[in-house]
Amino acid sequence: HEWQMPQGGIDEGEDPYPAALRELAEETNVTHVTLLAEASDWFAYDLPEEIAKEAWKGKYRGQTQKWFVLEFDGKDSDIQPTKVDHPEFDAWRWARPDELPSLAVSFKRDIYEALLSEFAPVIAGLRNAK
Repeated sequence: HEWQMPQGGIDEGEDPYPAALRELAEETNVTHVTLLAEASDWFAYDLPEEIAKEAWKGKYRGQTQKWFVLEFDGKDSDIQPTKVDHPEFDAWRWARPDELPSLAVSFKRDIYEALLSEFAPVIAGLRNAK
């Protein structure tokens, strides 16, 4: 059970939003999005010790992340995570926001729950618009 939303690193001198767009394209081939919201703060998680020893060659024990809500403006056929230079995902699917914590690996669930809480007004606005 390894599932997560696209995410990635910020290069030196790069701002978080352009980094998010670059990582989204690198991981999913998605380039047609509209920014709806930015998290008010950064979110951090620690890897479990057994994973931290292996991940990132043991150099890091977790991540601090900046999250954004993006509206997808493309077609489902634009989403091609296996057709990128260095695939990190082997599949994709749409999920309801309330499903995210239960889909995530256990050490990221708290972040996904916090994101749902912070972005609840944006999510509600999207539901009301449809």
